Amino acid sequence: MGSSKKTFKRLFNVIIALVIGYFVIYGLAAISKNSKGPLGGLLENMSDMVQDFEHDNILEKREHNRDQKLSWFKDQRKNKFALLKTKYILFGASDDSKGESYENIINLEDSLAITFPIIHIYKAWGEGQEYKFPNNEVNAINRIGSIPMITWEPWFGKFSQENFPKIKAPEQRDNHGLTAVAEGHYDKYIKEWAKEAAKVGYPIYLRVGHEMNDPYRYPWGPQNNDPSEYVAAFKHVRDVFEEVGATNIIWVWSPHLTYGKFKEYYPGTDYVDVVATGALNYGTSTSWSDWWTFEQIFGNYYEQLAAFYKPIMIAEFGSLKPGGSRAKWFGDTFENFYTKYPYVTSIVFFHYSSDPSTTYKAVSWYIKDDQEVTTAIKNELKKWDPSIKQPDME
Repeated sequence: MGSSKKTFKRLFNVIIALVIGYFVIYGLAAISKNSKGPLGGLLENMSDMVQDFEHDNILEKREHNRDQKLSWFKDQRKNKFALLKTKYILFGASDDSKGESYENIINLEDSLAITFPIIHIYKAWGEGQEYKFPNNEVNAINRIGSIPMITWEPWFGKFSQENFPKIKAPEQRDNHGLTAVAEGHYDKYIKEWAKEAAKVGYPIYLRVGHEMNDPYRYPWGPQNNDPSEYVAAFKHVRDVFEEVGATNIIWVWSPHLTYGKFKEYYPGTDYVDVVATGALNYGTSTSWSDWWTFEQIFGNYYEQLAAFYKPIMIAEFGSLKPGGSRAKWFGDTFENFYTKYPYVTSIVFFHYSSDPSTTYKAVSWYIKDDQEVTTAIKNELKKWDPSIKQPDME
């Protein structure tokens, strides 16, 4: 007993010393933050040591606890068919913080009292290391008990004609670029990516060429390709994955709600596993938007999506601040949700702190520190029927 007390006392003293050291380091850094000499190097090394301690002893423990909270999900995450038939509405999130730590997503989970089975990342097509299958990120997601969703964006500008001799010159490449995909001009890249995906051993949601019906955003849209070209490209990509044994993929088809033509762009029931879409309220942050409810953004199109008889995913979900009450927006959204939208089986928060992609100015979708919002969400989720609520939700 005396030995245990001494051990605890030593551990307590070490922690106190580290805390004091932490503040000393940052105090010195504030005084001499531009130091280039030995003091600067010492401060940098000590700061790295503190960060390593924080990761090894704090974040790592939180990740372990997170894995424990998702113990109910262990069997489902190994079987894509079980996932597609899940009785729960699964939650997830994406975040724009860099690296393979998902600390910001874990912070969001803490603020909502939810543990996310799905973590969403974005990857572009191209040559080079940054465009290869994201093994490190996927392994990190699996390590903490979740499964990845990857939005895979077919940008064509980062391929060389030397390695892909059939492709057009860069300035011509976007024009009917999806036909080039369907004709196999990018198969070398697709096969390499698919083989790595197959090695994961767990299901991966793969959202290929999302919002293909939007004429303003992406080069794979209708300004360069007609619907039949998109359908042919989607089918070809899935066929290539099947050929190399990547049967762990859950194929996600994700049109933009506003621009319709869903049936024209639909690759077919044998090629699509999940129908997805975004539901983002930009409020009055732009000239082209207004404060729209979730019902206006998504509900007006729900029946058209449900007509495909596939599980529906809200792949990008969130609201900006300008124009109304975010707390009310989220609260109203989750009120009687399952009754209104029974085909929806997953909701993925778009949790970016600095997103310039649509507004052309950096806007924040963060809600983790907005107590009014997180309280409104938790209050509504508590009312959900246990039969459709994740078992870990408080």
